[in-house]
Amino acid sequence: MQQNTAHTTATTHPLTHTIGDDLVVPRMGYGAMRLAGRPDQRRGFTAPIWTAPTDRAETIALLRRAVELGIRFFDTADAYALGENEKVVAEALRPFAGEVVIATKVGVVRPSPTEWVTHGHPAYLRQQAELSLRRLGTDRIDLLQLHRVDPEYPLADQVGALKQLQDEGKVRHIGLSEVTVEQIREASGIVPIRTVQNVYNLGERGHDPVVDHTAGHGIAFLPFWPLAMGDHAGPDSPVTVVAAVARELGATPAQTALAWMLHRSPTVIPIPGTSSPEHLAENRDALDLRLTAEQYARIDRATAPAPGTPAA
Repeated sequence: MQQNTAHTTATTHPLTHTIGDDLVVPRMGYGAMRLAGRPDQRRGFTAPIWTAPTDRAETIALLRRAVELGIRFFDTADAYALGENEKVVAEALRPFAGEVVIATKVGVVRPSPTEWVTHGHPAYLRQQAELSLRRLGTDRIDLLQLHRVDPEYPLADQVGALKQLQDEGKVRHIGLSEVTVEQIREASGIVPIRTVQNVYNLGERGHDPVVDHTAGHGIAFLPFWPLAMGDHAGPDSPVTVVAAVARELGATPAQTALAWMLHRSPTVIPIPGTSSPEHLAENRDALDLRLTAEQYARIDRATAPAPGTPAA
């Protein structure tokens, strides 16, 4: 990436964040969800994420390349390819045990390739965590997140199940996914919440209040789909101002969108996923991109929700 140096008044952002008080990670992670099935099946909102990747050797090489590039945070879930995603992540990252953080999630069942069903029975959550421990080949999960809050069970019971695992020494840190500020507050009264993983990108900023809350409490915010499923990646970005700022910086729209997120809050850790080594390196380089205060504000104004838009 060749960065334009014409803008000298650049804003800065921390390059690392500490999850809990012991897991220091660079603020660019990797989301492994799409590493499933055939490469041509991985794009779009309807991708099945149902079977192990057919290009396993290439997938393992990609994950190891991510470590070479300095990425240390990897996100998976028991529901991704019925656990096969956890297995391939564990196999790829085993040589780097102690150097990387692997986060996984429980709380969603997959009856078929097209169904994602929330299920938060406390006993089920604990069972799935036990299976994740086996697939990841570890005695303790670095970060276990509740994949979705199930309205059929009290949140206290669901978070309590994760706390029980933590008390047993099987989980280091606990996080939540797709939650509101109120749910974070309730869960935080039961156990320290270290991460929140919600959908968030320049085209979907409904969780702005959650970003602000997590920043104020030192909680890592892990935006998934940070590039809006690739919509910001092309030269004809739908967010025109992003493409304009990218040209000013000599960067790509995808890098510029990620850089905006990094400047948005000091606890944001984007987790873009890709099967492309080139895009992997491009995403990682966004961590070093600096926006000027004016560039940041211009993107913020152009993408902020309209006044009166309900918060997620």
